[in-house]
Amino acid sequence: MSATVTIQRVEKVSPRFKARIAGGLYFFTLLTAQTLEWLFPGKMNRAAGVIEIVGMFAVTLVLYALLRPVNRGLSMLAAALNFVGLTLEAIHLNAHGTDVAMVFHGGFCILIGYLIFRSRFLPRFLGVLIAVGGLGWLTYMSSRLFPWNLACGLAGEVSVFLWLLVMGVNVERWEEKARG
Repeated sequence: MSATVTIQRVEKVSPRFKARIAGGLYFFTLLTAQTLEWLFPGKMNRAAGVIEIVGMFAVTLVLYALLRPVNRGLSMLAAALNFVGLTLEAIHLNAHGTDVAMVFHGGFCILIGYLIFRSRFLPRFLGVLIAVGGLGWLTYMSSRLFPWNLACGLAGEVSVFLWLLVMGVNVERWEEKARG
C-alpha cells in the first residue's frame, strides 16, 4: 500500500478521531517500547526499536494529515524531518544514531509546535510546550544538559499527545481551516 493511499484513507477520518489516534499511537508506542526494554533488558531491544519506529512513523503520518490545513509545506517538512530521524535510528549509521535521530525529531517538534500555535483548533500553549520540548531534543547530543533536555523533550511531547488523546481538536475550527 502506498503512502498516498494511506494518507487518503486517513483524510477521510474525522479530525477529532485523527487527534485521538495520534495520541493513542504515541502512548502505545512509548509504553510498549519502554516496557519491553525494562522487562527484558538487552533481549528485546531490537523488537522495542521496531515498535517505536513503526509507531512513530504512523504518528507522523496522522499528524501530517491533522496539521496539513494549517500549512501544507511546513507540515510536510516536519514529517520529512521525523522520517529522516526515524530512518537514522533504524539503520544506526553511527554509535550515536539515536542521538542524531533525536536532533531531527527536535526539528519536527519545533515545526509541529509552530503549526499547533497557528492552528486555532488546538490551544496555543500546547504549541509552545512541544516547541520547547523540541529545543530539548535539539540539545540531546550534549551530555552536559542531560537529563534536563530529556525532561523538557518528554514534557512537551507528552502534554501535546495527552491532550490529543483526551480532548482531540476543535472540529469546527479544523474544518474552517481546511476549507480556508
